[in-house]
Amino acid sequence: VGGRHLLFKPAWPPQKSGPKILKMGIKTALPKTELYLYTSVLALALLWAGSWIIEASTENVNRKAFKESVKPGWHYFGRKMDVADFEWAMWFTTFRNHILFALSGHVIFAKICSMISPKNRSLMYMLFGCLTVLIIMGWTYISLILSHCIILYSVALIKRKWLCFVAGLTSLATFKMEPFVSWQAGFVTGTFELQDILFYGGCGFSIMRCMSFALENCEKKDGNYTFMDLIKYNFYLPFFFFGPIMTFDRFHVQANDPNLTRKPREMWNITIHALVHLGAILVVDVFFHFLYILTIPSDMKLVKDLSDWSLAGLAYSNLVYDWVKSAVMFGVINTVSRLDHLDPPQPPKCITMLYVFAETHFDRGINDWLCKYVYDYIGKNHDGIIRELVATICTFAVTTLWLGPCELVYIWSFFNCFGLNFELWVAKLFSLPPLSTFEGLMSEQMSRRIRGLFNAVNFWQIVLYNVLALNSLEFAKLVAKRLLFKGFPLSTLSVLLVTYCGIQLVKERERKQALLEEPEPEPGKPKTD
Repeated sequence: VGGRHLLFKPAWPPQKSGPKILKMGIKTALPKTELYLYTSVLALALLWAGSWIIEASTENVNRKAFKESVKPGWHYFGRKMDVADFEWAMWFTTFRNHILFALSGHVIFAKICSMISPKNRSLMYMLFGCLTVLIIMGWTYISLILSHCIILYSVALIKRKWLCFVAGLTSLATFKMEPFVSWQAGFVTGTFELQDILFYGGCGFSIMRCMSFALENCEKKDGNYTFMDLIKYNFYLPFFFFGPIMTFDRFHVQANDPNLTRKPREMWNITIHALVHLGAILVVDVFFHFLYILTIPSDMKLVKDLSDWSLAGLAYSNLVYDWVKSAVMFGVINTVSRLDHLDPPQPPKCITMLYVFAETHFDRGINDWLCKYVYDYIGKNHDGIIRELVATICTFAVTTLWLGPCELVYIWSFFNCFGLNFELWVAKLFSLPPLSTFEGLMSEQMSRRIRGLFNAVNFWQIVLYNVLALNSLEFAKLVAKRLLFKGFPLSTLSVLLVTYCGIQLVKERERKQALLEEPEPEPGKPKTD
């Protein structure tokens, strides 16, 4: 369910050579003229690639292969719209009113309950959530969810983490593998268009929440959390069907806090975020009338006729769109939860800002869950290659089960797991002589430029490894073949050059943020902790 926005890679911890990397990689400034040149090159390249995609969209709008996914849009302007992504259409077109009605009802009900009885608001949230799920999905669905909650709660009372993992992953597997999934789906009566998505989404996220509850209960030294605590946590409506996942320890503290005072300008910030999400929805709607970035990759006959630049722009734009969709969908839910005085997981980092596997994820909630309970638990301090390898393999094994085992997910998991570990191996290698000595002899600016070249190559590894899950394996193979072999050296080097320019602009932004967080000491003054 929602595979396009559930992809993740765990966060990578700082290595022992962190201080040197910070000095040379983040706080080193480049000449302004050089940065202006990078900005110009990047802007021209994006406009050029965008023009190729617009041309391909306009000239092929009436292709037979586009019939199912390109529908009438702006009638007065004669533009059709790309509707290939069911999730986006579901949220903001087909079932927009239903979703708004449910979330608005929760906001109004939650506000009334918070005013009447702030101490019992988590109980009221749970009652409204249970009632809404009951009306939408029926009593058999509620019973199925409760049966899994009861089983995992019983296991949680034993307070053995390995047993909680075995029970939780087994429950999750019953919703990801046949014949168990079909057998359980048979308990849900009635048919409507959203039934499958709501069924698998609610069940999958419920199991992950139950596992978080069980693992946190293992950490509780005095007694156990109650079954009611689990039900309150699981049936919080904004998170129930679509996430994001908020770990139990954070939810339990925040939802049961009777102090509902807000920070200065908090409501203003919530309003601004809501308006930004609304603006993003409108921008995506406009783009879908001119750029058929989701439909074109499905027509391999057309894709093979596109230029190398069009293919590169198409692959990149698919990842950017998926990030925008994830940020908007989770942002809408997070806005509602922030009105309930919760601090939900932050939206994912923009794909344009990513040039290392360490920070690549599309769902920060799932990412935080896996880092907390699997990756950090096994990896400990993350300074050993073997332990780190085991930690990442286990993390991606759980991720594979979460996404649903199939050939495409296996390939995606393997390459991203490899990319994550390869970064550690390279970091270890460059921290040893003679490479570390050689870098020490360079100027800091030259070090930043060389690192930018490596980051540019890494960026396209991230794009290729993830676009295969967003589109298809055939499309990813074609992009790789054209950029690495057929288009070499002109297309390959020109694309890497443009990417390098973008990486340096991202590094400049990171440099300014680092200086704001930790200003450089004035000349002649010693550094202070």
